[in-house]
Amino acid sequence: MDSGLVDVKAFLDEQYRKYCHSAFIEDDPVQIPHLFSGQQNREIAGFFAAVFAWGQRSTIIAKSKELVARLDSNPFDFIINHTEADLRVLKGFRHRTFGEEDAVGFVRALAAIYRSYGSMDEFLIGQQVGTAQDALRALRRHFESVLGVASPTLRHVANVDAGSAAKRLNMFLRWMVRTDGEGVDFGLWQCLQPKDLLIPLDLHVGNVSRELGILTRKQNDLRAVLELTTVLRGFDSNDPVKYDFALFSVGVNGV
Repeated sequence: MDSGLVDVKAFLDEQYRKYCHSAFIEDDPVQIPHLFSGQQNREIAGFFAAVFAWGQRSTIIAKSKELVARLDSNPFDFIINHTEADLRVLKGFRHRTFGEEDAVGFVRALAAIYRSYGSMDEFLIGQQVGTAQDALRALRRHFESVLGVASPTLRHVANVDAGSAAKRLNMFLRWMVRTDGEGVDFGLWQCLQPKDLLIPLDLHVGNVSRELGILTRKQNDLRAVLELTTVLRGFDSNDPVKYDFALFSVGVNGV
């Protein structure tokens, strides 16, 4: 590793230690799955919170809490036991472009998973995923199979085969797969290992990474995700996406 990268790694390690602690949860959408103790509720609440994660964090958190409340504050029970009449509780829900029709579609797609598998993790294990891209493809294919390939709701389920950076779903995978000593991420899943994850790439992470010289691609797309993750694996081969805490937080808060 050249001296420039050594310096960048030291800086990012310092920022990771600064930001990866329990206080991070308070202002981040990861607080939504932390509202629950059971794996299925954490998966479902986390999935919605991650999908909603664009815009102001306070709004993301508020809308995630609203949806969870509409699902009787027990999303797993609602999803596996709901009737068509029960879906009326989603009427009028909206977060940016995610409306009540999308919420209904997500409930139906998730119900198809949980009525056949004990968890979303078991579903992905059954799909024999070996990489984060495999997991993202499996989720996309499942939603297509339940809702139809022309469903407008699919715009909320990233398509890596179309080059999407899949920032929000990669963040969801980070929450579910990796673990840390501070209890921010959950380490619930066995379908992937932390080394297999991809960096959740958004505007903040992309801009900071380019300023640090560890990302050359100008577009925030899948190719940029793969480029940046490869560099971060050189910093920590077992847990490359831990640097999401550092890159995102520096982008939002500065050094």
